[in-house]
Amino acid sequence: MSYERGIQAMRLQMPDTIPHTEYVSNPTLVRHVTGIDPSIPGREGEAWKQFMIRLNYDLVWRTDSPPFEKAPHAWMGSARYSETQELKPATYPFANEEEVLSFDPVAATGVPDRQETRQLFERNWRATQSDLPFLVVPSGYYNTVFTWCIVTFGWELFMAAAMADPKRFDRVLEGFYQLSKPIFEAAAEIPLPALICHDDIVWTAGAVFHPDWYRRFVFPRYKKLWAPLREAGIPILFCSDGNFTEFVPDIADAGANGFIFEPLTDLEMVAARYGKTHVIIGNADCRILTYGSREDIYAEVKRCADIGRSLPGYFFAVGNHIPYNVPVENAMYYFDLIVELGKR
Repeated sequence: MSYERGIQAMRLQMPDTIPHTEYVSNPTLVRHVTGIDPSIPGREGEAWKQFMIRLNYDLVWRTDSPPFEKAPHAWMGSARYSETQELKPATYPFANEEEVLSFDPVAATGVPDRQETRQLFERNWRATQSDLPFLVVPSGYYNTVFTWCIVTFGWELFMAAAMADPKRFDRVLEGFYQLSKPIFEAAAEIPLPALICHDDIVWTAGAVFHPDWYRRFVFPRYKKLWAPLREAGIPILFCSDGNFTEFVPDIADAGANGFIFEPLTDLEMVAARYGKTHVIIGNADCRILTYGSREDIYAEVKRCADIGRSLPGYFFAVGNHIPYNVPVENAMYYFDLIVELGKR
């Protein structure tokens, strides 16, 4: 674990071992590793800090955002992320396509103040980096463009409205772009080691719209949003769930310096085309950690290590995260293997 190793990888300087990060929602695993129950009020922060120390993290995944208190929000239900999680029924603030197409994000929500946003991001980033000086601590933003549509309308109305009248829906997308623009501008004024740009643009099977739709309406907006960060020399790490293999070249062309992805996106292809020029994070499969044998887990870690060992900016991570139902003994075997197989 070291800030130095993480920042070397972020700068494509080939640290002596493959660095490491994870996304974990497994309190039993945290208790096993640290002896601290993260569900106890007042102990959560220390539990997770000790977890990252003991498991040799080099980078922490995080995003920030203004509150957007007036923004309408769809709740589509949820997968179960903990044993005690209450599952709520889905609720949607829009009833039909016309309501979606008539929606004005700027008028309804208000554009965040750039200076206030900069102060919020810088305050939160500096506090986190001060608390975790042994890690590379980026800032980040979750909604960007595409995800704004998911969280506002829900998948079905989003997709139906976008196809019903692409021209009018482009106006809606432009509104969401305007909400995000001052956030990226503000982040560019902070001496960040990187910014994570999250946008869930695909499903497990890949694109939900024709690729031309993304290339007309989404990726040009990425290029404009990322321009201030590029000018400031701040690396942009693009992150999406699902399989975005076919869009990796588009995202790189828009200005991304790295990719964070699940096992569905093709690590071998990304490594072959961008492994020497971009940061690459993830791709190990939590399904193998959950249901696989020790032999399966070994083969999965070896696959990632064999590809990532020659890449200066590769980080180990379970790409689709370590949820509560991953057996502790399997997760611990995985952590042992990334140490064993991560040597260069």
